[in-house]
Amino acid sequence: MNLSEKAEDILEALWIATEEEGDNSAHLSTLGVGPDDEALRELDRLAYIDIKGERVYLRQEGWPEARMTVRRHRLAERLLMDVLDLKGTSGDERACEFEHLLRLGVDTKLCTLLNHPTTCPHGKPIPPGECCEEARRQGETGVVALTELKAGSTGEIAYLSTSDPKKMQKLMSMGVLPGNTLQLSRTYPTFIFKVGHSEFAVDQELAREIFVRKG
Repeated sequence: MNLSEKAEDILEALWIATEEEGDNSAHLSTLGVGPDDEALRELDRLAYIDIKGERVYLRQEGWPEARMTVRRHRLAERLLMDVLDLKGTSGDERACEFEHLLRLGVDTKLCTLLNHPTTCPHGKPIPPGECCEEARRQGETGVVALTELKAGSTGEIAYLSTSDPKKMQKLMSMGVLPGNTLQLSRTYPTFIFKVGHSEFAVDQELAREIFVRKG
């Protein structure tokens, strides 16, 4: 049974509040619903939530579906922002629309296509799916932006997300090309890394355009 889009949005907000913001509930106004909202009744009938006054609590029964909703949203962000280059408000809005289409195994196919990313473009963790666990058991690793690596990390350059010809030319002149190995030595105040025997420095904005398969 598929939930309504609004019910999924409520579950997503509750999961983030519970798992990432240290709150065990969310206020109705934060969720953008009233006490008689049909989406709330839908989740209440499934025993996914508890409603106490103006606070809504995520039940254990609803936790798996809420987690998968967050996963679908953040995978959608990766696709739209990294691959299709829809960034900013436009990217966020399209991701909210697109996430609701990632059902019936489509999220697994997208996750595999993106090589099992571990974080969204904003640096928040993407809850892993069964495909991610299987990939890790087989020794495969996820793809993340250079900004999400720690100093001392080494990885294989997976792809470049910039659509700016000047940025692309600059990165290519450094040897920052898919398949090459990159070793990150510093992350502040600039990102300093080696490709081959040469060392380069880029700012955070350009570092976000480099995606690395963690070693």
